[in-house]
Order: sequence, then C-alpha cells, then structure tokens
Amino acid sequence: MHNNYYFLKQLGKQLHQKLSGYRVVACFSQNKDELILEFNNTHESFFLKASLQSTFCCLSFPDQFNRARKNSIDLFTEIILKPVKQIYHFDNERCLAMELEDQLTVLFKMHGNRANVILFYAGVAKSIFRGHLKPDLTLSLIELNRPLDFSESVFWKHQADLPAYYFTFGKLVWQYWKVKTTELPQKDLWPAFCQLIQALESPTYYLVENSNNLHLSLLPVGHVLKQFDNPLEGLNSFFAAYVYQQAFASRKQQQTTTLHNQIKAGQNYIKKNQQKLTELQHDTHYQLWGDLLMANLHQLTSGLSQTTLISFYDHQPITIKLKPELSPQKNAEIFYRKAKNQQIEINQLKRTIELKTRELQKLNQQLADVEKSTDLKQLKQPASQTPKSKNEILPYHEFEHKGFRIWVGRNAEANDVLTLKLAYKEDLWLHAKDVAGSHVLIKHQAGKKFPKDVIERAAQLAAYNSKRKTDSLCPVIVTSKKFVRKRKGDPAGAVVVEKEQVILVAPKL
Repeated sequence: MHNNYYFLKQLGKQLHQKLSGYRVVACFSQNKDELILEFNNTHESFFLKASLQSTFCCLSFPDQFNRARKNSIDLFTEIILKPVKQIYHFDNERCLAMELEDQLTVLFKMHGNRANVILFYAGVAKSIFRGHLKPDLTLSLIELNRPLDFSESVFWKHQADLPAYYFTFGKLVWQYWKVKTTELPQKDLWPAFCQLIQALESPTYYLVENSNNLHLSLLPVGHVLKQFDNPLEGLNSFFAAYVYQQAFASRKQQQTTTLHNQIKAGQNYIKKNQQKLTELQHDTHYQLWGDLLMANLHQLTSGLSQTTLISFYDHQPITIKLKPELSPQKNAEIFYRKAKNQQIEINQLKRTIELKTRELQKLNQQLADVEKSTDLKQLKQPASQTPKSKNEILPYHEFEHKGFRIWVGRNAEANDVLTLKLAYKEDLWLHAKDVAGSHVLIKHQAGKKFPKDVIERAAQLAAYNSKRKTDSLCPVIVTSKKFVRKRKGDPAGAVVVEKEQVILVAPKL
C-alpha cells in the first residue's frame, strides 16, 4: 500500500509541511530507474529518491546521498533553485504533484511498472524521466482527479462488486474488509464501511508481512512488524526492509542455484569417471598378453606379427598382435608397460573420485546451511567450490568427440605427466607449432583409426590452449606419441618431436 491513494494523500500532506521554505538544488540520476532530488532551505538538505524499477516503485527519503563522480546526469534542469510552493495529491489517483514557482510542476506517477516522473509547464507535460513511456507526455494535470461517490446508496448499489467500484482501495484493504465482515449481518456493513474509510483517512502506518511479502499498510493486515505515526518514517523503514529482503532473497537464490549446479556437475563427473574406472579395471588384456608371451617364450620366435595362445583363465585361444621387429620378450615388456600405465590411470581416477566425493559432501552441507539461512550476513561469502591443490586433480582436462577421449594438459608440469606417464605410443599427440601451449592427446582405441574430424577437433583445442588462441588460423603439429621424447635437462613441458605433420585450424574451445 506504499503507493495507495490514501497513503500518498497523507504523504503529500507531510511533505508539504516539510518542504515549506525549501528550494530544489539538485536533480540527477545515476541509473536508469532512479531519480534523486535534493532540497535545501539554507540550513539543511532534504533528499527525495524515486526508485522506479519495473518490479518495484517507491519513494524514499535518505538522510544523506553522495552523488557519484561518474555515470551521473543532471535532469529537469529547469527546476533547479525553484522554491517549492506546495505538494498535493489527486482524488483517488496514485500520484503526487510538487508545484514550484514559474508554473513548473513535477508529477510523481506511482503506477507500478508504468511509474514515472513528469515535468509540467503551465499544466502541459514537457519532459519525462522514463523516456520509453511516451504516453505520459499526453497527461493533463486537471484530468488526473478521479471522483468516486461514497454515499450509502452507491455502496448498496455496488454491493456485489465493491472492489471494482472502489478501485483505489487495493488488495490489502479488501483482504482486511473480508476478514472483518465475514460474520457481520447485512445491516452492519454500511457502518463497518464508514469505519474503514475513517481508518484510511486517519491512519496508523504498519510494516507488515503478509503472504511472505513485506507491505506498508494503513491497516493491521497479516503479521505486524512495526508501526509508525509518521508516513515519512514508515515509508523509509519499509523501503529499507524491502531492499534488504530482496537482496537476501536474490543472494540466497543465487547461491542455492550455484550450489545445485556444482552438485549436479560433481555427480556427473563422478558418474563419468566411475564408468571409465570400471572399463579400465575390466580391461586387463595388456597384463594377460604379457603374461602369456612370457609363459610361452620357449615356443615363440622373433619376426612374428601375431601369435595365438591359450588363455590361463577360460582356456580360449587369444590372438595377440606383435611387433615383428622386436623379440617376444620385448613385446611382452611393451604390454607390461601399457598395463602399468593403465594402473596409473586407475589410481588417478580413484583419487579423483574420492576427492570429488568429499567435495560433494561439503557442497551439500553448504547447500543445507544456505537453505536454513535467515539473515543476509550468513550469506556474505558467496558459495563456491572447495579449492583444490595441484596434487589432487588430474593433470588434464578431458573432452569427448565422436566417442574418442581428448586430453588437454593443464600446464607445463601437467604436460610432462600427460605425455611421459599417461600416454601410450599409439595415442595421437598434438601441439600448437612453435609456441607455448598444452600437450593434447587423442586416446587410441584398439582396432579404430583416428577420424579426420576428431583430429581437427583436438587440433582446435591445442590451438586454443596455446599462445596463438587469438589467431584466426593456427598451425598444429600432429604425430604419434611414439615420436615424442624428452631430453635430459629440458624444462617442464619441452619435448622433441622426431616426425610430424602440420594442419591449420581455427582455435576453438
């Protein structure tokens, strides 16, 4: 009800008394929905702030207001230094007018999402604060009064549609009326209506909570938090409480949403890595192949490109592809090394899942704390994920394209781990040419060739994660991991590429 006609009527009377002898000394705006007026009587200043957001419009009267040095603009310059003649209201209308000397009038139109401040000269609209509300330029001051008949005969005539006829009362008034008259006999309705009008004309001002919303009411509707005798004090208290409540609700919603998203992302991360872990734990063929080769060295000769041996476990034949240029023992060593790398990856995944699980527990506790919070101070620190040290995370970011996993090193040290410890010789290795950047791997899949579009996608990531990320095109080295080595004494991330191809791609995350 802070913009209700009956409240603005009382507010206008109070402002008229307060601003007697004052002049307008400043009128400016620091954002598109807020207008500040400063008045002075040579002894002190009085500030009026018109907050005209589309979702909330309200007048308030701060004790002080420090104007910003930037992003501030003077408005309605015609009214500067003009004395205030009177503040008046309009019958049954949510407007207040401030009449100044020289036929100037400032109208505060408090119409919800169509609220505006309009400057009139000689009764004709001259300029408006919210420029997109062009129809306000056609308003006429003398036509703003909206007379209503409050006689008993009219009251009984409109008994079936009182809220429609007495439109200026507002929802809270009619809610109060409904509660007070539910059990009244018909003959007592008119006396009750007269009492209601009297209460609105000579009100006490209540800060109330009704249906989980704050209101400045002229009647004790809902839960009364405070009450005031002065409309200026009541409006200031309501404005401060409303802004605080909105800030609290907004921050709580923001933090709740952030935490829900983080929890969902964490759950997906664990699910995805658990699937990878399960696949790796069941993929023991490298270890088995190495064991089979070592167990059958006596019957194998060098130069074989493949051999078929009987499994220890199910006694089924297993065909193993070999490098003919290597001895069976050397082939077995390669399989053992691959099995060892698999185990390293398994251990990394286990640690990552464990850390993420602990992080999720903390996030769920944070979410519970935020949902229970009732005070803005409890939400001062924005919800965020628990920081992780370098040793607690995988040394790469993982992407997926067309079923192929693409690993991108996080930094120079992580590049070494990725290339030298986690990569297989069959993996495809990529790096932006001649500049610092991340090592990128496309993980090999048995029996599958690397598709051209997968290579291009990995090259885009290599280009983006390099010093050439802002170039329109970037040359990227593409080679098998077996052609990449590190010399003793090279700095972190530095490697030697013995055989390469170069493709041009646009950097893209």
